[in-house]
Amino acid sequence: MSQTIYFGTYTKKESKGIYKAQFDPETGTLSQLELVAAEPNPTYIAFSEKGNLYSVGAEEGKGGIASFTADFQLLNHVVEEGAPLCYVSVDDKRQLVYGANYHKGQVLVYQLEADGRLSFVDQDTHQGSGPHANQASPHTHYADLTPDQYLITCDLGTDSLHVYDVSEEGNLTLINQYQTAPGAGPRHLVFHPHYKTAYLINELNATIDVLFYDGMGEFEHFQTVSTLPSDYDGQKWASAIKLSADGKFLYASNRAHNSIAVFKVVADGSLELIEIVPTQGLNPRDFTLSPDQNHLIAAHQDSPNATVFKRDPASGKLTLLSDDFYVPEAVCTVFH
Repeated sequence: MSQTIYFGTYTKKESKGIYKAQFDPETGTLSQLELVAAEPNPTYIAFSEKGNLYSVGAEEGKGGIASFTADFQLLNHVVEEGAPLCYVSVDDKRQLVYGANYHKGQVLVYQLEADGRLSFVDQDTHQGSGPHANQASPHTHYADLTPDQYLITCDLGTDSLHVYDVSEEGNLTLINQYQTAPGAGPRHLVFHPHYKTAYLINELNATIDVLFYDGMGEFEHFQTVSTLPSDYDGQKWASAIKLSADGKFLYASNRAHNSIAVFKVVADGSLELIEIVPTQGLNPRDFTLSPDQNHLIAAHQDSPNATVFKRDPASGKLTLLSDDFYVPEAVCTVFH
């Protein structure tokens, strides 16, 4: 039975918004690309348990977030002057949606209304900068939940993680911060399903920090590994990070190098590099594992193609199946 994969995109060239395609898990083939929602630059998307879609959005030149019904009818926008969000996540338990605004250095909270519409609740604006040329100001790039239900943000501009307590109404209280290496540029974070370990991908130096997570927003550095070959001297521009469902393998994408690094998660939670595989496209900003974990699909921002790899669940290794499925300006991939 085919499964549905959704693509968030930029709409600067050929794309018109949010697309879906069918994926056959038996053959590993993608087909039937279809526009489901016209929206300017919906660069990140997330679904609620009810099936509603939430997306980076814009309206009348203002930026923010958009909400859609389960059949992709627009419900509403919540926007303000300036750039839209760059990350969206859904908290079904509290009926909240979280957003990260890269350009403003903000984390935002929205209430999920009964019909799926959004209303603004709270926000926090980060302060500071970093030593890299891209760190002149705060750049919040991620806002999602920890395993113990705190809200955590990655701020690429200030080399920091911020951890918040979230009230049932959606009000934020900062409870902890963690600093990465200067100039690292923390982008996204994943938590191990069994170990008290988090894996933080740093965009600007293309590394992954392995962090012990003790709960309550407390992190302790354990290991740092590169996502690039040791002899690579080009631009460092890491992007997405994903764990296999069994927690045995971790995957990370590099844009300028146009590759995915594959790591084994060893018994203490540390990482061992297995291989680095070309994605056969330009700027693989995001990728996802199929629901059965047997395939990996990478999407590209600067070439109009999605690449499908067969994944070996025992070794974690990737084998190229195809690289010619048309998707324009894709920067987010979600099975739903």
